[in-house]
Amino acid sequence: MVSHVLRLLGVAVTAVAAVLLSPVPFAAAQGCPDVEVVFARGTGEPPGVGGVGQAFVDAVRAQSAPRSVNVYPVNYPASGDFFDRIAFAKTVVEGIRDAGTHIETTAANCPDTKIVLGGFSQGAALAGYVTSAEIPEEVPAEYRDFIPNPMPSEVADHVAAVVLIGLPSPEFLGNTGAPPITIGPSYVDKTLKLCAPDDTICNGAPPGPPSFAHAMYGVNGSINEAAAYAVARLGPAPAAPAPGPAPAPGPAPMS
Repeated sequence: MVSHVLRLLGVAVTAVAAVLLSPVPFAAAQGCPDVEVVFARGTGEPPGVGGVGQAFVDAVRAQSAPRSVNVYPVNYPASGDFFDRIAFAKTVVEGIRDAGTHIETTAANCPDTKIVLGGFSQGAALAGYVTSAEIPEEVPAEYRDFIPNPMPSEVADHVAAVVLIGLPSPEFLGNTGAPPITIGPSYVDKTLKLCAPDDTICNGAPPGPPSFAHAMYGVNGSINEAAAYAVARLGPAPAAPAPGPAPAPGPAPMS
């Protein structure tokens, strides 16, 4: 039942965003962008950044101009199969590995690029785990070899902000058998958690189907708040190039 409702809410989020927003293609910027948004979509959303993610990307682009902004959708299933806990955990681990690898690669190849890590719902949990400084002790020993190592501490210097939208509460995570999320010390001061008051996934309500509020982040004002938080931590925008010399006048026309 929970997985079915979550899939429906994922569809609702995407539909609302499609009506009210003008999606921007995920085309990679040439060379190294000023900003790289790494975003994990929510449960049941189709591949890409999802409806909430696209709204966030659009807002970051609008608020961070004239910076160039590239987008990387975390590659993972965003499965709703909560009842097969082992299979579900493996899909989340896929996403943690994919996001961490991309962030580390970007930091190494584009050291001046500012990275913004974000996620919605299940994707927010995934992004939170990516920041962890150590593998949670709650992970059984027989599974620890399958968990990717935490990112090197110096990578945090390249991550400007972490935005977690509709992050599942400890109560919800515990009900699915997931370990608690501990934001790494290097990321605590640059992390924003957004939870609508009536969102039962993140507000600590007893575990159960999500409320309608969980599907409304793309249109309830939270996205602009999240983008403003991230953009404020990017630092000053790059200076515009100085104008070149005026072209020399050509020869006078023949009469």
